[in-house]
Amino acid sequence: MAKADVPREFDRVARSYELLTGLNPGYRRHLRLSAARLEVPPGGEMLDLCCGTGASTRAILSEHPQVRVTAADASSGMLAEAARRLPDGRVRLLRADAMDPRASGIEGPFDAILMAYGIRNMSDPDRCLENLLGLLKPGGAICFHEYSVTDSSRARATWNAVSLGVIIPGGFLTSGTTRIYRYLRRSVLEFDGVGAFEARLRRAGFTDVRTEPMDGWQRGIVHSFLGRRPEASA
Repeated sequence: MAKADVPREFDRVARSYELLTGLNPGYRRHLRLSAARLEVPPGGEMLDLCCGTGASTRAILSEHPQVRVTAADASSGMLAEAARRLPDGRVRLLRADAMDPRASGIEGPFDAILMAYGIRNMSDPDRCLENLLGLLKPGGAICFHEYSVTDSSRARATWNAVSLGVIIPGGFLTSGTTRIYRYLRRSVLEFDGVGAFEARLRRAGFTDVRTEPMDGWQRGIVHSFLGRRPEASA
């Protein structure tokens, strides 16, 4: 399965996706933790990129109740589920390619961007990062809530055990397909290590780059990768 197939495969599992993620201890709490790690002024503008069924959007609304949110995803099926679960009038929902959000009408600039479980699926992550940098206000913050296990043999072993023993079988039971979940396992194993992704963020022009951990079984597996667009020069 290629990265270009990801939106279509998410269409297939959209109706059962929240059921499966709900079985993951800490899934929604960890999204709220990443959202809380973003500094956003009251009344600010946030972009939730790769919003899926809206779990990450709900995390933003919980942690930053006064912000205005644009939520976007490339899967129409996932967006339909998000529309059912998000409060009316609080969120602008758009179908958009995260590689180039501006091409889908997302102009910004935003005070902050959250991208949960998305950068790993981009065909050209460096170009994606450059485009996201341009969507932030000077000094604006970004958080990539993402898996990274390459640097740790223990994390890789745990990820393999959970994905083979729980996620893939659970995906079949809830949706009748395993294709997206088999892709998930492989894409996580192939993604950057923590140090490599931090270096990628710095090369793209982000400053104040740092990584914060999760707890529970996802410690060392899921991380908040944080950075900022540099302030405008005087």
